[in-house]
Amino acid sequence: MLKFPKSFGGRVAVASMQSIQCTLAAAVLTLSPASSAFSDETAALRAAVSAERARPRAPQLDRDQFLAKAGVPGAWLSPDGRHVAYLREEGSNRGVWLLPTAGGAAKQLLPDTESAQLSWSGDSRWLFLSSPRQLSVLASGGQSGSGVIAKLDGRWQRVFKGADPVLPAAALVVEIPPKVSRLPRKWRLLRIGLDGRQSLLHEDARPIVDFAIGPNGRLAYVTLAEKDKYVIYRKQGDRLQQAMRCEGLDRCRIVSTLHAGQELLLSTDTGSGFRRLALLDYKGKLTTLHADPRGEADLDEVVLEPDTGQPLIAGYRSTVAANYGLTPVARRHVETIERRYPARNLSIEVGSGAHAQWLVRDRAGSLKGALFHLYDPATGGFRDILDGIAFRHAGKTVARPPESAMARRIAFAYRASDGMRLHGFLMVPPGIDAAHAPLMAHVHGGPFNLARPEFSSTGQLLANRGYIVFEPNFRGSTGLGRDYLFSARGDFGNGRVQQDIVEGVRFLLAQGIGDPSRVGIDGASFGGYSALQGATFQPELFKVAIAAVPPADFGWVLRWYSHSADQFTDGIPMSTTMRLLSLDPADPSIAERLRMQSPIANAGKLSRPLLLLAGADDERVPIRSVTHYAAELKSLGKDFSLFIDAEGRHQLEDPRTREAYFYLMEEFLHRRLGGAAPEPPGKPLREYLRRNLRVKGRDLSGL
Repeated sequence: MLKFPKSFGGRVAVASMQSIQCTLAAAVLTLSPASSAFSDETAALRAAVSAERARPRAPQLDRDQFLAKAGVPGAWLSPDGRHVAYLREEGSNRGVWLLPTAGGAAKQLLPDTESAQLSWSGDSRWLFLSSPRQLSVLASGGQSGSGVIAKLDGRWQRVFKGADPVLPAAALVVEIPPKVSRLPRKWRLLRIGLDGRQSLLHEDARPIVDFAIGPNGRLAYVTLAEKDKYVIYRKQGDRLQQAMRCEGLDRCRIVSTLHAGQELLLSTDTGSGFRRLALLDYKGKLTTLHADPRGEADLDEVVLEPDTGQPLIAGYRSTVAANYGLTPVARRHVETIERRYPARNLSIEVGSGAHAQWLVRDRAGSLKGALFHLYDPATGGFRDILDGIAFRHAGKTVARPPESAMARRIAFAYRASDGMRLHGFLMVPPGIDAAHAPLMAHVHGGPFNLARPEFSSTGQLLANRGYIVFEPNFRGSTGLGRDYLFSARGDFGNGRVQQDIVEGVRFLLAQGIGDPSRVGIDGASFGGYSALQGATFQPELFKVAIAAVPPADFGWVLRWYSHSADQFTDGIPMSTTMRLLSLDPADPSIAERLRMQSPIANAGKLSRPLLLLAGADDERVPIRSVTHYAAELKSLGKDFSLFIDAEGRHQLEDPRTREAYFYLMEEFLHRRLGGAAPEPPGKPLREYLRRNLRVKGRDLSGL
């Protein structure tokens, strides 16, 4: 779903355009409205694919290397730049550790926590740990005061919004009323101290979705959801004065306040096609401070100076990971970091003060997990940290997949038949002849989501087994501007969106990328729905399909899911958001169109083998929608296989299920498209498959 910068800071992927253009000139396609420029882009794509063929062939790696999880899921720099706090997983425990940036050994602060993210207090003395159940505080220097300070679950749900940006030892929490209550529904913004005492900053009958604290410690601005829009108010005493309206899914998130709290930094697309960094002054004038120079991506994150809240870096990573220094000093440091780690997806956390270190998080499409580096802005020096932490799967240590064996992630663009410029990523196995390799369309979920320039375990597994992998960002994908998002116009049946995916595949085949006789399609959630569409309506193109947690009737699942507590846009009901995106769950004409174009209504047309995976406790795609489809296929004598995780939810997070998914995918595609054969399953996996593979098609009948 949509992601925005947090109100009190954020991380960015840092890359200067000069570095990107120099190092990825062959692979990255630049923006131009001219058809000649598009021809140049296509030539650049072919050159990038040719460069991949010149690389050495990769050995077939163990499945475990793609399934394993990093022992360090996250690390966070203290505002003063003197410590890095990180989570370290060992077995079933997730501990909190502290590393001094000046050197020396790390020490464990807490042996186990439910928290998946840490937040530093403004004075760098405390760490806030939030879990679904509670909010705790942890002393970083051994002082007294650690412990639970607030309960977060219960009928009156509370959401931790971060450390107070002004008071050194306080947390900010929004309290959400239950849907049904005898009491008036009120949203409350609370400040909670280390002793658990709370003070009310604002209470409202409208959902509180965002806010900003002024330098005096008082609430300066608050954003409220009002039916189908956001309204930003300036708080003056007990009164609210409207500062800005964000209509019809305009995105406007508060980044920080400036000039004694009189002005706001916003991440917004109001008045623009792309989300950008903008300044809202006291008179309501909105001025753009920075937008993507490439003209193709939304602002992703902003780095702020910890003490002043001044913006230092703006980052974009919807196509190419690129970040820009917003001051001369920041620009110089970003360029220094870029030269050290060229052509990477970098993000930075900035420390405050003359001797503060910076934390550089290093990611790439060919790198599983992340690398961590410290940068000293005073000397320009670098130091690697946390590099001895292992990956683990099924209780054993697993080697990180070597980058030399991974496919490079190539960003490219292509034209749809109606002329729209679309984006996607391509992974070509190193050392192979692309014209004679099988091709897989790996479709992202959502559908309002996107494929990013980062590591994909499924995509890299497929590439390692010899498949070219195409990840389309079809219209309706996020991160690529407002027009791109809305251009789907609700046509998510066998219509325009599916045509974008099909035309992307045909474009690649026309460039000599992929064997036309060996093309498949896979995906999860909406991606699984697209895979069902491909096997049903485009069997001449797609010879096989793999669909995980797929809505076989997208319209029915949409109507069911619209009543859930989940929200695509904070504070706005799911049904309202879907209506604004031309998918009104209450519109009978939309429901009928999606039903008529659904895979389940056209089950008789399925003529390609299919692998289905589902979770029996799926909270987004009810299991009955999958089993109903499977029963229809069974009655029609169709060739399909069905795996059900008896306790699985939508993400299918059980490591055994993920391993089964990868094995079944390898075996299924090997038999149909001729990629590498999988390593035989061990006894535990064979037993797990025996229990959960409910229907065996012809290709999996021997399991």
